[in-house]
Amino acid sequence: MVGFRILLIVCNTPMRIALIAPPFIAVPPLRYGGTELFIAELALGLQAQKIDVTVYTHGESTINVPTRWLYPAGEWPLRHEMEASLKGLNHFAWAIQEAAQDADLIHINSAPGLSYARFTDVPMVYTVHHAYDTSLVEFYQSYREISYVTISDFQREKLNLPHMRTIHHGVNPLLYPVLEGKREYLSFLGRIAPAKGTHLAIEIAKKAGIPLKIAGEIQPINKDYWETMVKPHVDGKFIEYVGEVGMDDKAELLGHSLAMLFPVQWDEPFGLVMIEAMACGAPVLAMPGGSVGEVVKDGVSGYVRQSTTELAQCARDLKLPARTVRGYMEKKFSVARMTADYINLYTEILRDGVAEPEQIVA
Repeated sequence: MVGFRILLIVCNTPMRIALIAPPFIAVPPLRYGGTELFIAELALGLQAQKIDVTVYTHGESTINVPTRWLYPAGEWPLRHEMEASLKGLNHFAWAIQEAAQDADLIHINSAPGLSYARFTDVPMVYTVHHAYDTSLVEFYQSYREISYVTISDFQREKLNLPHMRTIHHGVNPLLYPVLEGKREYLSFLGRIAPAKGTHLAIEIAKKAGIPLKIAGEIQPINKDYWETMVKPHVDGKFIEYVGEVGMDDKAELLGHSLAMLFPVQWDEPFGLVMIEAMACGAPVLAMPGGSVGEVVKDGVSGYVRQSTTELAQCARDLKLPARTVRGYMEKKFSVARMTADYINLYTEILRDGVAEPEQIVA
């Protein structure tokens, strides 16, 4: 595979990896679930490379790799924060105890799992999926021997941990067809929330004079935002809300989009939906925030601008061919590249005991 360096362990059995997901959303997710989509893509990528991978999730998950579960069903949105936290702790305690019996390496994807690192000698990798949080960073300082993976260089620059590197997310291009035909609307895909800038997407569409389709989850905490800032503009014609979407509907929505709007108002850790849009050939029109500048190559896979007026102008003047956008995604954000990066990391840890830190290239 040209461009990918996969280090191999010479042994009689394949590398055994335990991938531990939170117990609340299915793997892969039916609708919302960025972390769970990442876990699904990585698990399948590892399996394709002859890695022995087991996913610890809940009983409704449909990922086509071996799975283990303690809870038969998921829970989303979370109804009781305290009870949900206890459920997560119980899940991770069980999963790590089980995984430690057979796995060569345990890969966790939520902070509670770190609490059990003291009870096993099996090496751990932890992928940091969240935005910067001071209390969590202080928690991580208690587990400095763990190998941490950040999902953007922006995220990594904010953390001060000795064993840390960036591995950007990737998706399987085969799941995201580049559809033929005219693209006549803009799209917004994500949580309906102030931080995601749904109201700004509406503003951009109106300034550009191009219809907008909005898809995403309305969580209870954002109900007032929906009622006051978004719903009054939804007329079912120029501004349309299509609800939550699964994989097929997501590909259809993005595949017919002139561009996807991503006017974030927070420090986005990665923004998986950006590479999903690119995979469908839809350029990303974004505001700067967190990882956006790492993911969107200005003038190639989209545009990053400071204001709604500038992004509206970009939408009107857009001339980025769908195949060019897709080609950039395949080069930079494929599941093959992501999988190779994780195999390199796992191999290094199993060979040397720990991953050496990666230098940030300016």
